[in-house]
Amino acid sequence: MSQYTAEVLWRRGEQAFVDNRYSRKYAIKFDGGIEVAGSASPQVVPPPLSDLSAVDPEELLVAALAGCHMLWFLSIAAKRHFRVDRYVDAPTGVLSKNAAGQFSMTSFTLKPEATFSGDNLPTRAQIDEMHHEAHEKCNIANSINGEVRCEPIYPAA
Repeated sequence: MSQYTAEVLWRRGEQAFVDNRYSRKYAIKFDGGIEVAGSASPQVVPPPLSDLSAVDPEELLVAALAGCHMLWFLSIAAKRHFRVDRYVDAPTGVLSKNAAGQFSMTSFTLKPEATFSGDNLPTRAQIDEMHHEAHEKCNIANSINGEVRCEPIYPAA
């Protein structure tokens, strides 16, 4: 068992608060020392009560899913002796009502593109297999109720 921590801090300051017109901006501190500005999504709480320059929880979830998938993919590729030179993803997540009528992150789409070099280059089938295995092993994907799709972008032949 592993435990992970973060600190989330919001302060009222001089805001009335009880009028429901308070800033949704907050700080997220991670154990490695980095601090990130967080806010409610501007799609959920309009500015100026949300902060367009901050990261919202939905974006953090999308990034966590893509990052976990990428790390597993890289590990699998290395074990199979495929040299990855670059990996980029442009993941998306959809917030909509689920079957119970509650807002939920109902679907995610990963769009990973890996670039390989060397004498041992994977086929499309091998790339698909590595993405499938990465998805199966990804602890974030295993924690999500919404649908997760992986639509790899293949290197030019």
